Amino acid sequence: MTIASPGATLRDEQQLIASIVEVMKQEQQLLVSADADGLATLTPEKLKLAQQVGTLSQLRHRALAGAGFAAGEAGMEPWLAVGGNGSARADWDRLLDLTRQAKELNRVNGMLLNKQLANTTGVLNALRGSSGAGTGGVYGASGQTLAAGPSRRFVVG
Repeated sequence: MTIASPGATLRDEQQLIASIVEVMKQEQQLLVSADADGLATLTPEKLKLAQQVGTLSQLRHRALAGAGFAAGEAGMEPWLAVGGNGSARADWDRLLDLTRQAKELNRVNGMLLNKQLANTTGVLNALRGSSGAGTGGVYGASGQTLAAGPSRRFVVG
């Protein structure tokens, strides 16, 4: 698929990034409430949206290259200065704003995820008896407690 103008995809990109922002807001709520099942349902949706944004931005980059500008985000400003119009400028600025929102949400969600991971790791370590007391509180497949610490098996041979 080819587009005639680098500005042709901007509104579609805006809609997709706005959808990603909404999904990331939902993700943030699920992270706060530690809802792993809810998070699992959002991941495929977020991935699909990100792939669609990637496809559209590649089309825009090819259109920029075809117009003689850098085939990337850096080519948009020069193109807007020469070939863009007020509408394209507003669309690009809005896309950049939405992208900044998504980046910030991603940063915060990453911090929340790291906090959840640290909490989960702490709970697992407590269950494993990481204090070295030798009495594990974790049960194996046989129903017997798993011993913490070094094995007392002997090697014969």
